[in-house]
Amino acid sequence: MLAEAIGEARRRKCSIVVARLDRLSRDVHFISGLMAHRVPFVVTELGSDVDPFLLHLYAALAEKEAKLISARTKAALQAAKARRVVLGGPKIDEARIASATVRRAAADQYAANVMPIIEAIRKAGVVKQRDIAAALNARGIVTVRGGRWHPSTVQNILART
Repeated sequence: MLAEAIGEARRRKCSIVVARLDRLSRDVHFISGLMAHRVPFVVTELGSDVDPFLLHLYAALAEKEAKLISARTKAALQAAKARRVVLGGPKIDEARIASATVRRAAADQYAANVMPIIEAIRKAGVVKQRDIAAALNARGIVTVRGGRWHPSTVQNILART
């Protein structure tokens, strides 16, 4: 994403604006590379006319800070493991399965509710999915997500029942 922003800034010949230098990068090499390739950037915390030497200093400090944060985080995780704390988030796979099950049940219920309407449209002689979708839209019936009907939406409902 940052590479895209840099490329876009170079194409448009405009500056990248960041609040703090460490929001751009915590890598001295990266910051000096931007400066060497004449990619314009402004750090609002430092102002637009900051000396390149100061940018290098702030980049070095940001890089050091990143290493210190990493070391403190690793030490804290090791301490938590030593206390036998279970690390990680909730059982995410189980939560995803449960969420998918709930969504699937809701979609099945919606399909069961709309299927009698589709059957009535079919009994009236409309058989193409495109025409069924148009008839549902004409009746003001929205999809499960509140949108308009399309042939593929009708096909999904028919496959579900």
